[in-house]
Amino acid sequence: MDISFTTKLAAEFFGTAIMLILGNGSVANVELKGTKGEHSGWMTIAVGYGFAVLVPGMMFGAISSQTNPAMTLGLAFAGDFPWSQVLPYICAQFLGAIVGQLVVVACFKPHYDLTENPEAVLGTFSTISATSSRFNGFVNEFFGTFVLIFGALAITHSDFFVHGNQGAGHISVGLLVMVLVTSFGGPTGPALNPARDLGPRLLHALLPLKTKGSSQWDYAWVPVLAPICAGITACLLYRAVFGL
Repeated sequence: MDISFTTKLAAEFFGTAIMLILGNGSVANVELKGTKGEHSGWMTIAVGYGFAVLVPGMMFGAISSQTNPAMTLGLAFAGDFPWSQVLPYICAQFLGAIVGQLVVVACFKPHYDLTENPEAVLGTFSTISATSSRFNGFVNEFFGTFVLIFGALAITHSDFFVHGNQGAGHISVGLLVMVLVTSFGGPTGPALNPARDLGPRLLHALLPLKTKGSSQWDYAWVPVLAPICAGITACLLYRAVFGL
């Protein structure tokens, strides 16, 4: 099937938007005051983000489902994705993240108004270092993203994926995200995806939220640069060892 570039960009936009709706929606359900899921715990967020990656993959995997600038740039550096398409892909991913976060804010607006903790509010948009350490945040985001992208490449290049079991592959990537949030989530969130963090952080800075703390721009470069470095490293290493 010949898929147009515009259709691929649409898949990246909607896939990233749905990922943010489901993922940050699960965070909002836990962190914001007065929701049915308030204080339901980290596993709610881990399961939510696992399915937030799984569902768009199942929906748009046959078209395009990178939904992560770190993956897009990594594949381009490894020679498996055309550089001419990198910027449009990343723009579609960032726009999708912003629109998805707007949906979360609209759906949880009364609970944003009730929540008095500014970090709880920011946490529904973007990541925060639990120890206010940019170094630890970078290390955490780098290795978390490395495992995600190296693992996703291994899954999508495995025999069961290549020979007609793409659905099982997307489920596997979703489960990988779930366990990464469970295991690497404590120090930062984590982002594992520049668009997932920076797009919503921009919204946090711009929206007239009732409880408005700092958007923590001094930390904002960490969940952008670390995943990009990890994505490039993972793709280059996977290609060097296993081929692409």
